Amino acid sequence: MTDLVHNTIIFAVGFVASAINAFAFGGSLISFPTLIWLGVPPIIANATNTAAVWPGSLGAVWGYRRELRQTAPHMYWLIVPSVAGAIVGAVLLRITPPDVFDRLVPLLILFATVLFALQDRVQKMLNVAPDHHGSFWFTTAMIFQFFVSVYGGYFGAGMGILMLAALAVLGHEDILQMNGIKNLLAVFINAVAAGYFILAGMVRAPDAVVMAVGAMIGGVAAAGLARRMGRTAVRRVVIVIGFSMAFAMFLRL
Repeated sequence: MTDLVHNTIIFAVGFVASAINAFAFGGSLISFPTLIWLGVPPIIANATNTAAVWPGSLGAVWGYRRELRQTAPHMYWLIVPSVAGAIVGAVLLRITPPDVFDRLVPLLILFATVLFALQDRVQKMLNVAPDHHGSFWFTTAMIFQFFVSVYGGYFGAGMGILMLAALAVLGHEDILQMNGIKNLLAVFINAVAAGYFILAGMVRAPDAVVMAVGAMIGGVAAAGLARRMGRTAVRRVVIVIGFSMAFAMFLRL
């Protein structure tokens, strides 16, 4: 495969993954396995994917700026366990033996795909959550968010639906505001993990740069195309790809 073809695929998958994240979430279920398919070792592929798709998540925060302005100030404390958990997850990825991570990859992809497939059902449950505003519930949400962030720093795909569960513990019912907060926390989780991966030399810089450019453009330009395709169509494509990739990874073991 020539460098031109390789970079074209990397750019396109960054574009598509970012567009899906802006519209339906789950873009990493496409970008991460594609890097592996292109011959990038799984741990390096995971770190590179985290660094590359992070710029696209900034656009999602901008898109939910109105909802974030209405967020209670104390909710920003969830950034603390997000950062701490992301560091732990990133360190765990670095010390995980490559052969162990190779065996975990299909399970992680399968887990993330199942979460994505059940997203609508989970969100409906979250929207009827009771009104929890006490210190006990906030502490519970902080602890839960820490473990979600550990998972996010380690792998990442599917962590969005888990963060919605943490917000549901606090009684949030407006899914738009929940998505705004979730995207803000994801920016911190991915930024911390990506920064650690870069400093640790775990990121394949040329691929990350090309994919990041595609992600930035995709986050802005392709969301409209995804909407014209229809939410159901996009979700079905991601779910089929996710299960297919998980099956393919199981066959490699």
